[in-house]
Amino acid sequence: MFNFKSILDVTKEEWLNGLCISEKEIPDIVIQEGSWWREERQKLRLMHLESVRELGFPDIYWGKWKDKKIVFCMTYGAPRALEISHIFSKIGCKLVVQIGTCGGLQPYLSPGDIILPDHISCEDGVARHFLKSNFVNASPKWIKLAEGLLKKQNRNVYIGKHVTFSSLFAETKKMYEKWNKNGFLSVEMETATTVAAAIQNNVDAISMVVVWDELTAGRRFMDPMTKEALKELEISNETIFKVALSLSEKL
Repeated sequence: MFNFKSILDVTKEEWLNGLCISEKEIPDIVIQEGSWWREERQKLRLMHLESVRELGFPDIYWGKWKDKKIVFCMTYGAPRALEISHIFSKIGCKLVVQIGTCGGLQPYLSPGDIILPDHISCEDGVARHFLKSNFVNASPKWIKLAEGLLKKQNRNVYIGKHVTFSSLFAETKKMYEKWNKNGFLSVEMETATTVAAAIQNNVDAISMVVVWDELTAGRRFMDPMTKEALKELEISNETIFKVALSLSEKL
């Protein structure tokens, strides 16, 4: 007789013990970021927090911002995004926010524009395990709050359909054409999974992603950009993190 146990069977108490945090230290908000530039991004983000410490599992950081408890983690790709969103929504965080960059699928989008995905196509291979649908919706309440905060920072903001795909290196021109025709604004690799895992545990989640690739123009992330476009990209990358922190004040 076997006694199989799934990682989904791990209890809240077991996760708290593994993370080396107490009930009182459960974060108000979890911010996870998808990026190749892990070390650079992590250093920049943690500079905004106080009392920072690495938790029991590697590369997961707990800190304070004002009177709020924050967890930050780099989550490149759906599998890592799932792990962090699941663990912290399971133990009772109040909000999960995915941030990062994306490819723009519509010709009016420019580097530095910020997408707030509301209806997300799950083409990542992970999110569908938690859903009865191929789509997942981010929290309308938190999208609205994020939109207001971003616009106060004079950022261009678009709310709309978004694709989460399994790998940048598996995307094709035919996919871009299909997504563009079907009205999707953007594509990246984490949002659907992050939102689906949080929803499974009855926790709200949203995503804020900054346009980097101009896919309709054939400009990819490694292609040259103007100084003006680079500046807008940098400003928006900083702004989405600050807005994510500010959302904790709305809890």
